[in-house]
Formats: sequence, structure tokens, C-alpha cells
Amino acid sequence: MATHAVHTRDTGPRRRIEFDKHLPVDHRLNTVYRIGAGLIGAFLVAFGVLGLIHHIGYFDTGGATVTGLNTNGTLSVLSICIGAILLVGMVIGGNVASTLNMVLGILFLLNGFLFLGLLDTPNNFLAFKIQNVLFSFVVGLLLMTFGMYGRVGSTLPHDNPYWRHRHPDAVEREHPADGG
Repeated sequence: MATHAVHTRDTGPRRRIEFDKHLPVDHRLNTVYRIGAGLIGAFLVAFGVLGLIHHIGYFDTGGATVTGLNTNGTLSVLSICIGAILLVGMVIGGNVASTLNMVLGILFLLNGFLFLGLLDTPNNFLAFKIQNVLFSFVVGLLLMTFGMYGRVGSTLPHDNPYWRHRHPDAVEREHPADGG
């Protein structure tokens, strides 16, 4: 019988979760993390490259539009960098892609709120318009959804490491520790 590397109880104030070694590589949720990161990353890279091809100034706040979104050189470079990070997360997969999706999703949401407040001000250095803000919100929610898929929910399977971490007593009843 395989042993699982999930802590059942910690005596200290912090509980740490450890994963079965095979789960991040072979688990069916890995595909969701990877595809989500890859599709959004590829779009961001393409958007950034198209923005750079148009030779828009780096801090130009004019009305330069690429694929329906306002852009400037700085936003184009930033989009390429974030897209590349998401593509790397797709290649690595597993918990790295999941966590990366969640973190970047939160950052996209915060960025949307920040630039919503900066619309029509001289401080709008990424040349955001309302369509950029909406795009930032949608991408943020999508990335967070991809990242949380399989981590949260009321119907997680019992082989899921997050379910195991939240229900250590049930794990102990299902897989009693080997005596000896």
C-alpha cells in the first residue's frame, strides 16, 4: 500500500501541506492549469509583439489600438514578459502553474482596479482605456479560476491533496498509519 505524504496533525501553530510526488505530474487537473496559462500567455505575447511592431512610444498615452485594446510600448513589453511567464508556467505545469495562475490573476484584478482609478488622468502611464480595464478584470478572473480549479470546492475527490489537508481525520480513517 502506498504511503501518502500528507501531514495529519501538526503540533505547532502552522500546518504545512505536502503533496504526493506523483500528483503534480500525473494528476488530471494539471492539464487545466497548463492550458489556461498557455492560452492567456500566448495572447499576451501576441498582443505585446503587435504593439511593438506598431512603434508606439513607450509612455505614449494616445489612442494607439492593437486587437481592440489601447496600448503603448511599456504595456507591450510588460505584456510580453507576463505572457512569457505564463508560458513558462505552462511548460512546468502542476502546482507551479496553478499557483502562478492564482497570483497573476490577483495581480490582474488589482491592476484593473488601479487603472480604473487612473483613467483620464496624467498618471495613466500604460495608456489604459475602459476596454483595457475590463480585459484586465476578465483575464484576472480567468487566471484565478484556472489556478483554483481543483483546490477549492465542496466536491473535491478524496485523492486531492487539498481535500486531504483540510480533512486530516478522514484521511487517517481511510489510510491508517502503518504500525511499526
